[in-house]
Amino acid sequence: MPWHRLILLCLLAVFLRTAAALDAQDFLPPEQAFKLTATAEAADKVELHWQIAEGYHLYRDKTKFQSQTESIQLGQASMPEGISEHDPSLGDMVVYRSALDVVLPLINQNHETQLKLLVKYQGCADAGVCYPPQKVVLDVVLPTAPPSASGDALNQFVKGLKGLTPGLFSSELLPPDQAFQFFAGLKDPHTVQASWQIAEGYYLYKDKLVLKLEDSTQTRLTPLQLPEGAAYHDAEFGQVQIYRNRISVDIPLLRAGSAAETIKLLAKFQGCADRGVCYPPMQSEISLDLPPTDTSPQPKPAVMAELSEQDKIVNALRHDSLALTLFSFFGFGLLLAFTPCVFPMIPILSGIIVGHGDQIGTRKAFLLSLSYVFASALMYTVFGVLAALFGSNLQATFQEPWVIAVFSGLFVVLSLSMFGFYHLELPKSLQSALHHSSDKHRDGSYLGAGIMGALSSLIVGPCVAAPLAAALIYIGQTGDVVLGGSALFVMAMGMGAPLLLLGASAGKLLPRAGDWLNATKAVFGVAMLAVAVWMLSRILPVAVTMFLWSLLLVTSAIFLGAIDGLPEAASGWRKLWKGLGIIMLVFGILQLIGLSAGNGNPLQPLQGMSLGVQAQPVQGLDFQRVASVTELEQRVEQASVSGKSVMLDFYAEWCVSCKEMEAYTFTDPQVKQQLANFVVLQADVTANNEADKALLKRFELIGPPGIIFFGTDGRERAAQRVIGYQDAATFLKTLQQL
Repeated sequence: MPWHRLILLCLLAVFLRTAAALDAQDFLPPEQAFKLTATAEAADKVELHWQIAEGYHLYRDKTKFQSQTESIQLGQASMPEGISEHDPSLGDMVVYRSALDVVLPLINQNHETQLKLLVKYQGCADAGVCYPPQKVVLDVVLPTAPPSASGDALNQFVKGLKGLTPGLFSSELLPPDQAFQFFAGLKDPHTVQASWQIAEGYYLYKDKLVLKLEDSTQTRLTPLQLPEGAAYHDAEFGQVQIYRNRISVDIPLLRAGSAAETIKLLAKFQGCADRGVCYPPMQSEISLDLPPTDTSPQPKPAVMAELSEQDKIVNALRHDSLALTLFSFFGFGLLLAFTPCVFPMIPILSGIIVGHGDQIGTRKAFLLSLSYVFASALMYTVFGVLAALFGSNLQATFQEPWVIAVFSGLFVVLSLSMFGFYHLELPKSLQSALHHSSDKHRDGSYLGAGIMGALSSLIVGPCVAAPLAAALIYIGQTGDVVLGGSALFVMAMGMGAPLLLLGASAGKLLPRAGDWLNATKAVFGVAMLAVAVWMLSRILPVAVTMFLWSLLLVTSAIFLGAIDGLPEAASGWRKLWKGLGIIMLVFGILQLIGLSAGNGNPLQPLQGMSLGVQAQPVQGLDFQRVASVTELEQRVEQASVSGKSVMLDFYAEWCVSCKEMEAYTFTDPQVKQQLANFVVLQADVTANNEADKALLKRFELIGPPGIIFFGTDGRERAAQRVIGYQDAATFLKTLQQL
């Protein structure tokens, strides 16, 4: 055999042997790589032991324990320090090798003899292969404690005596700092770990736990994500959730810089003793020294990328001057003035001005507009402050079907009054009542314009954008109603600035008398009917809404003379109106055709239809609906186990920006491609019920639209939150930051 062939055969044999060894190692079953056993030598603790195979390691922070026996609660596990190693995927981690011994204390007041224990852990092979998270349920037999008849009898006697005469034992109540001990420390440079050690016989209210940082730092806490507490009926607060024994939570930090700094963490909490004595609200403050995150200098854009848009605005509210803050929010309002949320206010205000007739002047029209805009801004501010203080979107309350129906009916009444129909068909008494009601809003009354402005701000366009969310977050965190409310007010005035220009010009542009004035009234009457249909689209089926649009278009076209012949001496204006009428007539008929074919998009009634060829309609994202916080947490955990990221979209039928995202952003091919490996969830909060409010409160959102992202580790990527509308190009940049 030639020598070169002999060398190749030798090398091949070595390679195959090495590959076989690696293959055997890579596919070692997890139960053999990490052998887990549990023993209990006493009724109050369990000892867990992992035998870790050579070349394998377990992660410390992936090791969790949970009791599945209701009467047995777990204490804080005693775990060794471990070894710090750098993981290429997860960064610096603490791992265990060879063996791991954990002592798990038990609170076993009923002297149970059987414990069902859920153990979660995850590990990897040094060769680079990682196992998915393991979940093992162990049935642990607990030894029986020897009974002490005399001791038990004495304890029962003392317990009964305490129940009959609690006042004699009031001195035995623990001081607050002993009953509820608060601890806080740094888990890593970007995470704070806070915990409460709760004495036996005491409990803390879940909804009373608050953590915040002092205002002097630019570092921020992400929204507090507390675990589920135990259901409890409290005599004073009703049905609540409480914590016993111990509660621990990790809070990621949003750091605006890489330098070391000292932060002060303030904890507020309240609890009670089982005997019925409750403590007043307590607070504790702890200083934490944050180490530098990176010794190398960071460019400015990279630092700012750590904060979401609304977080940057919140920081500006904390540190900018009052004048700069108000100027900035007025600019935000001007930008929001050109969003679909404000557009319906144009025909409303125009109808009020036109309804006054030929007696209106420039000054009167401007003052009417100012009354409308000022009342709208004032109501916007008041309800925004209340939402921030009480954590509930009060505007959503006005999206109830009966409220929408009543307000739409009001627009129909106002529009018909512009056509002069009341005196033709209605009885005198009802005619008088309708005229009295409609005249209040169209005869030049400043109060009437203000009422319409206030109602419009609540019902017509309850949009949520980043500046609004930032102001509400700032008010909720600091309680500074003056600065936050002022920012909301000037933003609302900025949104109304174009309406003021409309009012200032209306006195000059509107005709004084004659047929022109009647024609102008009719135009704005149709516009008000369009607003009524647009509002009804939130509560009516798509088919009914499409029929109403068709009815409005066809009827208006007939009044414009679309089916009437033109005289030979017809003016150019007459021809223009007839042309517009024909366009409206054709589009209205197309609406009816599309409705008959089963389409539901009024702007594209023939979508999916073509001559002889069946076209495919544009599809958006295939969302999975979640209806509660518990269901959301389950979906996120399932995605984390599968190694997938999660996108959660908050949606409502009355949210204009939500429908824009659905129609234009989520149908973009590049957006769908970027989200192909995401689990896309959607929370429909149209009903604004208790479950919807809990979902919004979970992320400190006032209302939709809002998009939350979770990484493969199940944690929220707070810096990439999306509040308000984003077009496809902007949304793609957000996805790329992930």
